[in-house]
Amino acid sequence: MEDPDRTASLMTPTKLQRVKPRAAASPAQWLDQMAADAGSLHVRRIGELRGDLMTQATARDCALVSQQLALLEETLPKLDFSLLQTRGWWARTTGKSKSAGAEFASQFEQIDQATRALASQALALQKTQQAAAAATDRTLMELEVEYRAIDTIIDQGARWLQDMRTQLKARHAEAADPEALRLVKDDAARCEILVARLKLLRAASSASQQAHQQAQGAAARRAALVQMLQQAVASDLKAWHVRLSALATAAGDSSGPALGVEGPMETHRELQLCVKQARTDCDQLLAQESAMAQSVQTLGQQLDAAA
Repeated sequence: MEDPDRTASLMTPTKLQRVKPRAAASPAQWLDQMAADAGSLHVRRIGELRGDLMTQATARDCALVSQQLALLEETLPKLDFSLLQTRGWWARTTGKSKSAGAEFASQFEQIDQATRALASQALALQKTQQAAAAATDRTLMELEVEYRAIDTIIDQGARWLQDMRTQLKARHAEAADPEALRLVKDDAARCEILVARLKLLRAASSASQQAHQQAQGAAARRAALVQMLQQAVASDLKAWHVRLSALATAAGDSSGPALGVEGPMETHRELQLCVKQARTDCDQLLAQESAMAQSVQTLGQQLDAAA
């Protein structure tokens, strides 16, 4: 079985002297390849986790909830409570009370359909969130482990370079023949290979951390939005339906007494405020997910460079 330490991390100069290279390659070629491939296992694994993040993001799209919130926010102000004020003797005589009540009931029905559609989309988002949340948490945990491992390799590589360059200065000063100078030159070139590799690893680690941060932020916003839809919005929708459906039914009875609308109007205002806040939260989530998508795309470019 291949020793993962040969490709997943860098070794100190002392360890390098003890390593037995593969028979198929010379020691110099093997060491050059090790420097060029440092951290490659972690880079590949981060690439797989990046794919998982993209798949999970597609499965929990909240665009439909955003559309329903926007529709309801636009529709709620259209409920005209002034129609219920035409309840006097003259209104009953001329039939205005009946037509006004029917118009109010019709407006209520249209809005009620929008509230039901929102409740349906909110439930769908809740189900996808429950199914994907645990998977996302595991992906983010693994991603952090991998980019921290790359950071460790970078630190090891920096120390290795510092030690090797110190040794190269001493060896160059002591070199007594062309062969010794050639070996010094070869090791100096190997240092440059490692310098270039560490630069790519730093970029990949930085992009991984950025994607991790954006994904964490999106996950937190998503959980908060789902909780709001489950609790505040669901509660206000239920209260609105109970009070306004009763009012709409009574509005159809033109012979009834003047209707008390203060309570239903307050319930209506509360739902408007709640929907507005939910819409704001949803828009912020969409913006966060857009930023995450951009960071994941950037991560892919850095991983391709470091592959």
